[in-house]
Amino acid sequence: MKTSSEKTNVENKIVQTFAEDMTQVLEDDKSGLIKKIIHGESEREKEKMELSPESKKNKLFMYVSFIFILVAMGTILFFTLNKDISTVPVAEQFVPLVFNDKSTFFEVKNLKKEEIEQTVSNEVLRTEVKAGGVEGIYLTADKKIIGLRKFLTLTESNLVVNEFVGDDFLLGAVKGETNDFFILMKVRSLADIFPGLRDWENKMFLDLSLFFGVKITPETKYLLTKDFEDGIVQNQNARILYDAEKKIVMMYIFADENSVIITGTESAAREIMLRLASSRVKK
Repeated sequence: MKTSSEKTNVENKIVQTFAEDMTQVLEDDKSGLIKKIIHGESEREKEKMELSPESKKNKLFMYVSFIFILVAMGTILFFTLNKDISTVPVAEQFVPLVFNDKSTFFEVKNLKKEEIEQTVSNEVLRTEVKAGGVEGIYLTADKKIIGLRKFLTLTESNLVVNEFVGDDFLLGAVKGETNDFFILMKVRSLADIFPGLRDWENKMFLDLSLFFGVKITPETKYLLTKDFEDGIVQNQNARILYDAEKKIVMMYIFADENSVIITGTESAAREIMLRLASSRVKK
């Protein structure tokens, strides 16, 4: 058995050997392993500090987020308590009854009947659309396009329409051999407007002559009492007012089940009817 002295000598040798081995490792640590370990620990400590709620940077983020939350809650509360706050109405989308090569708008709220007629007539005469083109002429009041009933009131027209006749209509010009005025009216069915149109025949020339650029003179006043006649225009039924030379002065055509065209030439009627048919195909 080993004596206590011998055991002590053995332990000293082991400690000495471990110390020598550690020294050798440190001397051979060419890659800086120990330094890397120490550096890694330092970085982890630094990261913990940055993620800590106690850091200045994180405190600032917390304060800013808290302010945004308060602002959001205040906004929601404001709109909740102020339900009567005024809103801007969304303008209705403008959809023409037929395709227009050009659209022109005139404010007529404060214009007299004769001024409205002259304004439209002048625009028809000077329309700049190409041959076969259509210019839509829209009358407005307070920047809103007026409907058929408002138009009849402003122009003191004698046409009476019932509740089944729509308010959609279009004034315009068709570029042909001449610049031709037209009115397009939309109805639920032709039966709804036919009686009103027949009653209007006695006053139609009086009401619309200036739109067509025809003045009432001693030479044309006979047209005030001349009767409309049955006719066919583009294979559709029509009622036509002829002059003494059997030339068309004005007419209204039942273009389809929901459309009536008032114009002065067959070429204008044909163009509007073609565009009506085209719009139905697109729908």
